[in-house]
Amino acid sequence: MKHANLRKLLENLAALPAMGEPIDQLAHALQTAGNAMAAGADDELILASALHDIGRAPLLANRFPIPHEDAAAEYLKRFMPVRVVWLVQAHVAAKRYLVHAEDWESALSETSKQTLVKQGGAMSADDAKTFLEHPWAQDAIALRRWDDAAKVPGAAAPSIDDVLQRVAW
Repeated sequence: MKHANLRKLLENLAALPAMGEPIDQLAHALQTAGNAMAAGADDELILASALHDIGRAPLLANRFPIPHEDAAAEYLKRFMPVRVVWLVQAHVAAKRYLVHAEDWESALSETSKQTLVKQGGAMSADDAKTFLEHPWAQDAIALRRWDDAAKVPGAAAPSIDDVLQRVAW
């Protein structure tokens, strides 16, 4: 049953514009998961990579009118491992961390630079220190790097089935 729900949410991203990016949200999600797979990530990190933007899917965005990372976490916490939920929710914080720590803003697309402002901009030094203390912070940073690299029209990506086979239930 949960596989069907996840499939429906991922399919709900098809043809949904990626906010000014050159691909739709489904292609972006699957490319992000593909980047995680290519890096040898574990199943939970691959799932989080695929699901990181499902809060943008109309099925969830209408149900949870809150920031997309929070909407996704709110939905996923009912049946996904805690780590997957945290990583999905933390992908925006990881972006803010990278902008603080590595001048990541220059690597962001114009759309992502615009959303960065709405998301609070670069983290403060104190927030960055607190973020890095979390045991999964490095995984969230890796997910964010794969996320930002996953905006390539026509790039190879796994299928929804390839991703869902990693759900262990």
